[in-house]
Amino acid sequence: MLPSQPLLQAVVFTLAVLQALASDTFIAAVYEHAVILPDVSDEPISPDDALALMNKNMDVLEEAIKEAAQQGAHIIVTPEDGIYGWRFTREAIYPYLEDIPDPAVNWIPCTDPLSHGTTAVTCVFHLGFLHLLDDEKPCNSSDPSCPSDGRYQYNTDVAFDPEGKLVARYHKYNLFISEAQFNYPKKPEAVTFETPFGKFGIFTCFDILFHEPAVVLVSELQVDTVLFPTAWMNVLPFLTAVEFHSAWAMGMGVNFLAANTHYTNISMTGSGIYAPDGARTYYYNMKTEDGRLLIAELDSHPRLSPTFPPAVNWSSYALTVKRFSQNDHDFRGLIFHDWFTFTELTKPEGNLTVCQKDLCCHLSYKMARKQEDEVYVLGAFDGLHVVEGQYYLQICTLLKCKSTDLNTCGQPVEMAQTKFEMFSLSGTFGTNYIFPEVLYSGVQLALGEFEVLNDGRLISKTRPTKPVVTVTLFGRWYEKD
Repeated sequence: MLPSQPLLQAVVFTLAVLQALASDTFIAAVYEHAVILPDVSDEPISPDDALALMNKNMDVLEEAIKEAAQQGAHIIVTPEDGIYGWRFTREAIYPYLEDIPDPAVNWIPCTDPLSHGTTAVTCVFHLGFLHLLDDEKPCNSSDPSCPSDGRYQYNTDVAFDPEGKLVARYHKYNLFISEAQFNYPKKPEAVTFETPFGKFGIFTCFDILFHEPAVVLVSELQVDTVLFPTAWMNVLPFLTAVEFHSAWAMGMGVNFLAANTHYTNISMTGSGIYAPDGARTYYYNMKTEDGRLLIAELDSHPRLSPTFPPAVNWSSYALTVKRFSQNDHDFRGLIFHDWFTFTELTKPEGNLTVCQKDLCCHLSYKMARKQEDEVYVLGAFDGLHVVEGQYYLQICTLLKCKSTDLNTCGQPVEMAQTKFEMFSLSGTFGTNYIFPEVLYSGVQLALGEFEVLNDGRLISKTRPTKPVVTVTLFGRWYEKD
């Protein structure tokens, strides 16, 4: 249970690291948490009331941690915003904050909670753990960037070793537009720490769409496993949590432990344990308000695994292909505020090409049986996305339209009936940061049913067992942001 003394903290993500010897594999757990939310108010509540709310959520999280430990888990990840929610102004979140010291202080908060100006940090079962906290740092007029209220407020990851000692701290750099209660650090932080089962890195939610710190952790610092607390709102057809997070793990070649909050009113659900060769387990549920504990085994050093995917030249095949078709009937369609160029799949099998700017997308396909009331298109987008963040995208996609009206192509679709015998998708990408997605009807992942060839083709490995919602190569061209 939580300590009884007053507590000014906001734990939104927990990683418990149990004692373990060095091992080739480890057991990972993530918990999708249905957060008990505070009443909506712009006014700060008392520290005691903040503690009471956090205690309610921590009671649930403690049970998840206990169950994971009983099942042999070495790590458990719980979500961003996981013990208080997200309904806060800058002033209203203040009672949940505390000043988190630098890891160099050699601090064990469970035994020494007061020595660094903090009132307390949760101790769970005497295990090592990692929390994501909201951190506040006082500042004054000598700092020209100091906010008017005299403090920086950060969305913060904090890692502890198995003895409970603080070993890492990360301040979220890429804040979502609704996070006005927080400041971003002056420089992006690339934070890692060593465990008996590999090198770990940490970043949070919206960070995943940007080069720093996410790509730096993998490409330059060579982490084996990424810990990812999130409060992710699903956006079809490309940015549902389980779809994009599993694709990022595959595209970057790392283990990825994603813990989402569960709040269906704003489409928050979708957690998973992902490896470079596909999802080990995942959870997506828009029908109930239940949390879920996921547990799976991962390779400690996935780059050394015989199943590690080969290096991919993402444009190799596509650059050798002449246009499959002349496409007299290309048309435009909107996906999440971006204008795609589409061409319709008018036959049950064939080869198609669609281009936008420098990106040409090639598709070979065969449908098992084309449903007369369902329309599929091949789409291409090559441009700067500027809504809810700014980032440059190159996307090739096969997707189902919402109806037979072509004006609905690109609108969110969860269900489909058309099955494919095969598909092969490629594109003339200008970036090598490509994330392969295959999403089946009902927002289900295509576990083990597709692969990426080293020439850049995303292909069906077996006959798809479920109807297809989308097959997508989602590219990020960071240099053009």
